[in-house]
Amino acid sequence: MAKLLLVDDHAIIRTGLKLLVQTSFAHCRIDEANDGNAAFEMIKDSDYDLVVMDVNMPNTDSFGVLQTILTVKPSTKIIMFSMNSEEIYAKRYLKMGAIGYLKKEASNDEIIKAITLGLNNKMYVSQELKEILLTDLKSSSHSENPFDKLSPREFEIVQHLVQGDSVSQLSEKLQLHTSTIGTHKSRIFEKLNCHNVIELINLAKIYKVVLPS
Repeated sequence: MAKLLLVDDHAIIRTGLKLLVQTSFAHCRIDEANDGNAAFEMIKDSDYDLVVMDVNMPNTDSFGVLQTILTVKPSTKIIMFSMNSEEIYAKRYLKMGAIGYLKKEASNDEIIKAITLGLNNKMYVSQELKEILLTDLKSSSHSENPFDKLSPREFEIVQHLVQGDSVSQLSEKLQLHTSTIGTHKSRIFEKLNCHNVIELINLAKIYKVVLPS
């Protein structure tokens, strides 16, 4: 019997996914979690054949959760589930070890395809993302996305900065000392060649860094 874990802070989305999986996969056990911390505790205590995890959940650093899960249980197969841009986000999660990146607006057939591939230990990427990755490989002159220079933590902090969060607010949300946030912020500005948050916002718009909803 296959064991799946659905991780999303919206109960209606978990319910919809659960019904879809139950009608497509016989004898499948499905567990649910509403945030990254709950998911991690469940994954520690049980082995899942596949985890489908939302990217944007309150009080959840999805980059950190993914990294922690794969550090503790490296064989865990995880498909990230999101409305965020594939071009910006998918490559990061795949590079970190996710087995797929699934858009929330995907059709039911595409969702089932992704889950089927994941259960069979195969990577899932959409046709659109395949074309993006192939273009990147074939084009020797394509300009580098400056946000690719950032670490997962730095990229997480960028999203909050662009939303208008202050260093103190970030410190509270990410449970990091203000001096640590300040150091990250300085490194981000240096890597992106920005001098202030306004320049950072403009750069994020240029490279279509979609903010969490």
